[in-house]
Amino acid sequence: MDHYLVIFFCFAITLHNIEEAIWLPKWSQQSSRFQKPVTSNEFHFAVIFITILAYLSAFSFLLMPKSEFAKWIFIGFLGSMIINAIFPHLIATVLMKKYAPGLLTGLLLNLPINSLVIYQMFSKNLIIWKELVLSTFVVGIILLVLIPFLFKVGGKITPS
Repeated sequence: MDHYLVIFFCFAITLHNIEEAIWLPKWSQQSSRFQKPVTSNEFHFAVIFITILAYLSAFSFLLMPKSEFAKWIFIGFLGSMIINAIFPHLIATVLMKKYAPGLLTGLLLNLPINSLVIYQMFSKNLIIWKELVLSTFVVGIILLVLIPFLFKVGGKITPS
């Protein structure tokens, strides 16, 4: 696996999460079925934690390329971030007729970069479709369950 592609993944998710960290807490205060209101402290804690997990998955895969577990978590993050660009960001923007923070970086960075990484992994026979689909599903569900918990923790341990 080309190291620069893994670095591009880290770059893309970082910029995406920075975009969300800047604008999503205020945006979430609107009445919406896509996002419960979240404070800056809650969101910043959660987004930093998720970003660290993404970096750990990427560098674990780089350092242990033979580890099936490291590979599955990394491709699960890749797939989850591709889906994240569509839902909730694109769907929320279209249905609310108002820009959802994270859409621009999701569509212009996460979607193409993560797709390129996945394409390269397929071309080098590092993954098969079953692994991509299953790991994306599992990592996506874990992240969806983890985020509300991280919001709660972030609200309790960060100063107001």
